[in-house]
Amino acid sequence: AVVSTQSTGATKLSNLRIFDHPETGKPWDASVVQCKFGILVVSQFTLQCVLKGNKPDFHNAMKSEESEAMYDKFVKVLRSKVGDEVPIQEGEFGAMMQVHIQNDGPVTIPIDTPESLAVQKVKPTKPQKQNKKNNEGNKKKTEDSEDKKDGNVENGVNESMERLNVN
Repeated sequence: AVVSTQSTGATKLSNLRIFDHPETGKPWDASVVQCKFGILVVSQFTLQCVLKGNKPDFHNAMKSEESEAMYDKFVKVLRSKVGDEVPIQEGEFGAMMQVHIQNDGPVTIPIDTPESLAVQKVKPTKPQKQNKKNNEGNKKKTEDSEDKKDGNVENGVNESMERLNVN
C-alpha cells in the first residue's frame, strides 16, 4: 500500500518525542499528544527555491493550487491523528505573515518522508552504529548535560501557545 506524504508526515509529527514526559520528567520522552499541547500549522511561508548565483530561483516550487491541496490534506490527516485532545491552529495559506517565534534551544528537526526525499533526490541517512564503549561515554555526557539544563522545549511551546490562546 502506498502511504501519502501527508499521512507519513502527520504520523511523525504527532508521535515525535521532543518534550519532557509529564509523569516522569524524562527529557525527549513525550509527544505533543501525550502532553496535550497545541499545534500551529503554517504553510511553507518561505518558498522552496534554489540559488542561481545570488538570485533565488523558484521554478521547482510546487504550484499554489497543488500546494494548498497538499497543505489542506496534511491538516485534515493531522487532525485525525491527534483527535480532539490536541488543539490545532492554522495560518492563512498563501498570505503574507509576520511570524514571531521564540526558540527554546538550538534544535531543528526536519520531518522528511521517503516520498519527499525522493522528490528532492536525497538519500535518507542511516543511523550511525555506536560501539558499546562510545555508547557509555555518550550516556555520561547526556547525564551531565541534563544536570546543567536550565530550561526545556516545553516551556517555550507553552508560552507560544498561550500567546496564541491555544491552551
